[in-house]
Amino acid sequence: MSEFLKRTISGVLFVVTVVGAILISHITFFIVFLGLMIASLYEFYILGLKAKIRPQALLGIFLGVALFVWSYLYSSGEIERITLFGFIPLIVGVFIVELYRAQHKPIHNIAYTLLGLIYIALPFALLNFIVINGSSFKMTYEPKILLGILFLVWSNDTGAYLFGVSMGKHKMFPRISPKKSWEGFVGGIVVTALVAWFISGFFTEINYKHWLVIGLICSLMGVFGDLVESMFKRSIGVKDSGKFLPGHGGLLDRFDALIMVIPVVYAYLEVMMII
Repeated sequence: MSEFLKRTISGVLFVVTVVGAILISHITFFIVFLGLMIASLYEFYILGLKAKIRPQALLGIFLGVALFVWSYLYSSGEIERITLFGFIPLIVGVFIVELYRAQHKPIHNIAYTLLGLIYIALPFALLNFIVINGSSFKMTYEPKILLGILFLVWSNDTGAYLFGVSMGKHKMFPRISPKKSWEGFVGGIVVTALVAWFISGFFTEINYKHWLVIGLICSLMGVFGDLVESMFKRSIGVKDSGKFLPGHGGLLDRFDALIMVIPVVYAYLEVMMII
C-alpha cells in the first residue's frame, strides 16, 4: 500500500470517528474524546522519556482522566463546583510521589508531569463546557459549535498547506518549522474565513461575526499550536510524536492546533456569553 493511500485511509477514518462521536450523542463524545485524551497524554509522556525525563505517567494520566470526568459531570450539572478542590491533594501528590522515586531530575519530572495536564488534559476538559450545558434539572448537548471549530481548524490547515505549497516563498519560522510560509499563513486565514461564512448558514447558534472571530482565533492559535509542538519535537530530536495514525504520525501531530485553539475559543465564548 502506497504512503499516500495509507495516509488518506487513516485520515478519513480518523475524521469519521471524531465527527461521528460528536454527532451521535454525549455518551459517544465522552468515550471517544476521553480515549483520545488518554492516548495523547501517554504519547506526550513517552516523548518525555526520549528526552531523558521520567514523568509520573500513570499518575499524570489518572489526573487527566479525573479532570475530564469532573468537567463532564460538572458541565452536566451532576456535581458542584466545590468538588474541584479535590484536585488540590492530587496535585500535591505529584510532588510527594517524586520524593520516593529516587530520580536524578526530580524537578524536570514534576514539571513535565504537570505540563501534560496543562498542555493536553485541560483543553480536552474544556471541550465538555463547549458541548454540554446542564443543571440539576436538565442537561442539554449541543455539538454544532464544536463541529464548527473543528471544521475551521481543519480548513486552516488545508488552506495553509495548499497556499504554502503553491506560493510559499517567505519563511515564517525557519528555526522551528522550515516549511511554514507567510503565504501559507495568509492562505489559511482566507480559507478559514470563507468556511466560517459557509458554516454560519448551518450552525446558526452563532452569527457570522462570531464565527469569523472564532475562525481568526483558529488561524492564529492553530499556527502557534503547530509551532509549539514542532518546538517540542525538535528539542527531543523526533519527527513525529507517535505512530497512532499511519502516514500522519501521532495524535499530538493531529491535535497540536486544536490544543491551543480550544482554551482561547472557550474564553471568547464565555466572555461573549455564547455558552
